[in-house]
Amino acid sequence: MLRALRRRIDRVLLSDRTYDFLFRPDDSGEVVSLDCETSGFSILADDVISIAAIRIRGSKILTSEAFHVLVRPSAAMEASAIRVHHLREQDVVGARTMQQVLPEFLRFIGGRPLIGYWISFDVRMLNKYLFTWLNIHLPNRRIDVSELYYERKYGAAPPGTAVDLRFAAILADLGIPALPQHDAFNDALGAAEMYVILEDMRRRKVRIPRGRQAGSAGMFSIG
Repeated sequence: MLRALRRRIDRVLLSDRTYDFLFRPDDSGEVVSLDCETSGFSILADDVISIAAIRIRGSKILTSEAFHVLVRPSAAMEASAIRVHHLREQDVVGARTMQQVLPEFLRFIGGRPLIGYWISFDVRMLNKYLFTWLNIHLPNRRIDVSELYYERKYGAAPPGTAVDLRFAAILADLGIPALPQHDAFNDALGAAEMYVILEDMRRRKVRIPRGRQAGSAGMFSIG
């Protein structure tokens, strides 16, 4: 309810009507897997330094059409963040600014739903730029793959059941090959693979047995 209200208010407040397409119903049938890497871990103080977005059409992950860019931040790079994503200031000093990247990014995602792992953080990071530039928040519907996984595996679990929602644990449980983490493209691809498998399980009304061996779920295609 609150998100729907914000969406209506944002559409009225949109400062550049050429971006009204973000609020129009999407008829592509696609979703977009999104991941951002940042200069630190504070939404207010830190900046996005890398964005990856991959469209998914049915069970096909469209890696050949992916959006993947480095972004030059205004904030200084924190050592703790560099140890996570291994991007240094010299790696992004020649990149475009967020103001230059955002128009291309918004046209890539359009009104499609956004999926990701703990996607609320990524969206909140992007919203601070969007609010400054267009006076709005991203209106796209969000789907968190950790919530899809929780529902398929732990939705009917008794109280006290141990829950593991780590990115690496979900990959292993779904039989998805692990790529180096904290790379925006790799993490967006991993979330896309999770989504395709979990959506297929949901449609077939298949649950993930608790305590089963990893690697026995689902199929997906990459192209």
